[in-house]
Amino acid sequence: MLRESLAGIKVLDLSRILAGPWCTQNLADLGAEVIKIENPDGGDDTRGWGPPYLSDTTAADGFSGYYICCNRGKRSIAINFADPDGAAVVRELAAEADVVVENYKPGTLDRYGLGYAALRENNPKLIHLAITGFGVSGPMAGKPGYDYVFQGMGGLMSYTGPADGTPGAGPCRTGVAVVDLMSGMYATSAILAALVQRATTGVGQSIDIALLDVAVAMNANQASNYLVSDKIPQRIGNAHPNCAPYDVFSCADGHLILAIGNDAQFQRFCAAAGLDELAANERYATNAARIENLSELRPVVAAAMASRSRQEWSRVLDEAGVPWGAINTLDDVFRDAQVVHRGMRIEAEHPTLGVVPMVRNPLLAGDRKAEHRPPPAKGEHSVEILSGLGLAGDEITALVRKGVVHSG
Repeated sequence: MLRESLAGIKVLDLSRILAGPWCTQNLADLGAEVIKIENPDGGDDTRGWGPPYLSDTTAADGFSGYYICCNRGKRSIAINFADPDGAAVVRELAAEADVVVENYKPGTLDRYGLGYAALRENNPKLIHLAITGFGVSGPMAGKPGYDYVFQGMGGLMSYTGPADGTPGAGPCRTGVAVVDLMSGMYATSAILAALVQRATTGVGQSIDIALLDVAVAMNANQASNYLVSDKIPQRIGNAHPNCAPYDVFSCADGHLILAIGNDAQFQRFCAAAGLDELAANERYATNAARIENLSELRPVVAAAMASRSRQEWSRVLDEAGVPWGAINTLDDVFRDAQVVHRGMRIEAEHPTLGVVPMVRNPLLAGDRKAEHRPPPAKGEHSVEILSGLGLAGDEITALVRKGVVHSG
């Protein structure tokens, strides 16, 4: 099973917010041992990004819904590495690690002797991955920025939202931090590739992941459309720039998504919808023709869709083999029979806080019996981790009393 594929791999997680923790949660889900380094003063920023908080907890407990989404399966040590004694402990942990993931501004960790150059001296096999806003070099290196900034800078918001001249027109961001999430996935892939390469070379490397790079890359077909045509994509609401009809349509009792991706599907849709005249019209016979003549096609399709209920359309479209989808709220999502069947809602039992509800990693959808480690409290495993380094009880107590380490 994939769940054990990274067993024996040790990951030191010096990242915060979403992109880095999303990456390290993937690694934890795949069996890696992940140690999360947190600031004793508050911990990961997202601990305070609420409400909501886990039931029966408060902001002080640090279990916001946001924090929970990306920190499953890790152990936490809260340590002040601005103190030389704290930095020394982090270096010891890095000396035993296979991977270090961090998302500080370039040069920040170097000030504490925790940059890649210093860490690899004691561990030449170390794989180091830095996630930054703009990369470790270039005219904007070192400038801070969150996901929202890169949705704008990378182009996504320029073509996302209602068309100009329509109600609500203007740039729109996505409902979740997609640049962070994609950066976390690119980071995961890079680390897995580096582990494979290290098995051959015996040495590690430093990997540079920039949110701006990811934001540009994830434009995908929109970027390629522009590079091929030299035409700047415009906001077109819920329509698709390359397929038609591929949009949200009103039914008699709500909305659904009609997603016609090829000419055969369009022919079947027309037959099922009683629109045989469209199927026979050369202006709509091919996808390219439908895109060119979409302003005339869409109102006819919209009128037909509005004539029946969503339940009727679901039956008709399923029988015709035409892709469609509901627009579910999240309560609908987690009640959906297929989502339930796939086991996408999971739970973990925290030793003091009780049940923590979470979402299954899609990589592990076939692994239904696995137990999950809940996200950790800040510094929950500080003593355990320090003991694992061989520190005696009095040494640990001294670090805690000095304020270098916080024990949850």
